[in-house]
Amino acid sequence: MKSVPQISDAEWKVMKVIWAKSPITANQVVERLADEESWQPKTIKTLLNRLVKKKAIGYEPNGREYHYHPLVGECECVNLESRSFLKRVYGGAVKPMLAALIESERLSAEDIKELKQILDRKGRG
Repeated sequence: MKSVPQISDAEWKVMKVIWAKSPITANQVVERLADEESWQPKTIKTLLNRLVKKKAIGYEPNGREYHYHPLVGECECVNLESRSFLKRVYGGAVKPMLAALIESERLSAEDIKELKQILDRKGRG
């Protein structure tokens, strides 16, 4: 199994753009993040370089541009972040985390139904 790199909050925002559309150039990443972030293009290019070094993304040269693509999947990264959060905040215990989230969030009847179905499947499998 390949290793999933630790991704910072800023790098996570860049990864979301790359997961949504790849291959993608640095300038396209800058354009897509312009509405959300006040980062300079140089900052985004630095983040891209960090992600390349971490082997989270790869690139193909195309003339004077690089076309970036993910080397790790979004699901893999989400799972790693979830496990890391669970371990750090709840000592790895799922039940207190779920209880805290369910108690603190507003859930619709549909949300509750879906959660029950997930737990039922988990109980059978």
